[in-house]
Amino acid sequence: MDARDALATALTRAGIQLPAMDIRTPWAEGARYAFVHLGQCSAPVAHALAEVITRGASR
Repeated sequence: MDARDALATALTRAGIQLPAMDIRTPWAEGARYAFVHLGQCSAPVAHALAEVITRGASR
């Protein structure tokens, strides 16, 4: 949940909101990690993510 929350906070600071971020654990017990499911996003949100990532990568 910490990873999901950190990602949600970073995206919010960049002005981006994914509608359905969730945590999924593919194993019943003993999982060392879970998957952060980002859900679906619209084309404009995908473009905004690409722009933010590109700006960050060019630093």
